[in-house]
Amino acid sequence: MSTSDAVVPPFIALAVAVVAISTSAILVRWSDAPNVVKALYRVTFTVGALLPAVLRRGSRAAVARIGRRDGGVAIAAGAALAVHFVVWFESLDHTTVAASVTLVQAQPVFVVLGAWLLLGERAGRRSVAGVAVAVVGMAVLSFGTPLLAAIGPTVGAAGVDAGTGYGNALALLGAVAVAAYYLAGRSLRRRLPMVPYVTVVYAACAVVLLVVAVGRGYALAEYALHEWVLFVAMAVGPGVLGHTVINWALGHVKTHVVSVTLLGEPLGSAVLAAVLLAELPTAGTLLGGAVVLAGIYLTVSGRPGQ
Repeated sequence: MSTSDAVVPPFIALAVAVVAISTSAILVRWSDAPNVVKALYRVTFTVGALLPAVLRRGSRAAVARIGRRDGGVAIAAGAALAVHFVVWFESLDHTTVAASVTLVQAQPVFVVLGAWLLLGERAGRRSVAGVAVAVVGMAVLSFGTPLLAAIGPTVGAAGVDAGTGYGNALALLGAVAVAAYYLAGRSLRRRLPMVPYVTVVYAACAVVLLVVAVGRGYALAEYALHEWVLFVAMAVGPGVLGHTVINWALGHVKTHVVSVTLLGEPLGSAVLAAVLLAELPTAGTLLGGAVVLAGIYLTVSGRPGQ
């Protein structure tokens, strides 16, 4: 892939994307709306921001060509993305930002496992080693705090049960769900340009979230102005400037470079949480998080046979 034809240097775009994605957990924490509603408006406003691009003739034609099978794949991918948003947002109510973001960023580990179990794709030795290292790191991150309490006492934001197993488990479930989203959408992405692809999947995700929100009886409109500002910020920041820019970057730099760059998100989120939420990671989180990130790096930088 060449970077010479890019209007914006891809690595500058990736840096902007990582910063934008790093704000996601902070914005979620600042909002008091139900987590399903937060996710619904993040996705809905992201679709709205992309609508001018998808209404272009070429994009409309690409959407119109989507058949029943591909439509089913898009719905499955959107449903998996909806689960990811809801359980990850919920995890932030029960564990630290650093722990939650690190665990949910472990999705490449589950993509490798899912591709092996479901698609028969063999992983290289380096990727297998990375999965093993990441699993060890997840265990340390989730259960190491009590063992390291004498070294680093738990320090969390008010109202957060820092390092609880429930929140960490939800973050891991979020990683599994987003891995399913990537696996479900892999074939669809190969046949569709980026904007029609993300629009269709985000729209399916929004419909699933809307059904859940209505089914649970959540209010859809009665929110203060600052909540709507946060909903829009979630869409424009992590949604458009984050994940959409990353999808664009994949057309200009190698996939593993993008994946490794995303390892900056847990660091960025942890720094923002310390500054904006006065939330410092525990010793167990620091140690386990470092091991998880090392495992993810090995996983995404591995090649078949390596």
